[in-house]
Formats: sequence, C-alpha cells, structure tokens
Amino acid sequence: REKIRAVGGENGCSGRVEVWHRGSWGTVCDDSWDMLDAAVACRQLGCGPAVSALGEAAFGKGTGPIWLEQVECRGTELSLQDCWARPGDSGACRHK
Repeated sequence: REKIRAVGGENGCSGRVEVWHRGSWGTVCDDSWDMLDAAVACRQLGCGPAVSALGEAAFGKGTGPIWLEQVECRGTELSLQDCWARPGDSGACRHK
C-alpha cells in the first residue's frame, strides 16, 4: 500500500494530499477532488472524518509529478489506492 501525506497545512491532517509512488512524492490533481475523496484520505492518514475538501491549490502550488487525476472514491475505501483514479501522467492536469 502506497503512503500518502498532507503538506502545507496546520498539521499532518490538513494540507495538500501527496502520494508516494515510484520512489518520490507527487501530488493529486484537485480537478474532481470532493468530500468522498477527502474522507478516504483522512481515514488513510488516521485523522478521523474529513472536514472539508479544498481545491485550487488552497495549500500552495504543488511540485513534482502529478501521480493521480480524477480520483473518484465512494467514501468507504481504506486508502486512495482503493479508489478509481486516472494515472497522473496523462498531462491533463497542471500545477496551479
């Protein structure tokens, strides 16, 4: 199971979601990010229920590869890797 982290927020339970993949941290495209996706990320981080799902680089511009795009969770998954997502190398998403 791949690791995730939240960066740029007040603590490890708040911030831009990043995924460890292929030996480096990369971002998750926020174009379709919603509360169901946030609920799964918060669960995976051990942070309890999601409070909000912010987009538009609310926690600062990401850097590095964009590993996931169009994440679509049902909200019941144990990790983001259990959700449907398009691989982030399609070029459809850009850091803002």
